[in-house]
Amino acid sequence: QVQLVQSGGGLVQAGGSLRLSCTTSARTFSVYAMGWFRQAPGKEREFVAAISRSGGSTNYADSVKGRFTISRDNAKSTGYLQMNSLKPEDTAVYYCAASIRGPWVSGDKYDYWGQGTQVTVSS
Repeated sequence: QVQLVQSGGGLVQAGGSLRLSCTTSARTFSVYAMGWFRQAPGKEREFVAAISRSGGSTNYADSVKGRFTISRDNAKSTGYLQMNSLKPEDTAVYYCAASIRGPWVSGDKYDYWGQGTQVTVSS
């Protein structure tokens, strides 16, 4: 069982930045592709970004492309989501996820999930 522990998030004004972290104690972190998803109140969960095991390949939702950056440090067993130029519509609970295969756009294909962290962007 792989546990993903998230940190970061909070309240920020529009145009500001936040960084989310996703850490695991798993020694085999590098075998997992990672993804970030978000869910706003009353909306379905949506894909944000994904990164391959080595970090050499990334994928972004059109809504965050050019503003968000996904990365990982396998030596620290940690993944990151750097969020810049935040907008009120980015307000949501953000989740990290890990997959032994992938990376995937579909959340249904991820094996493990973080606890979620709230990001609120005020206008």
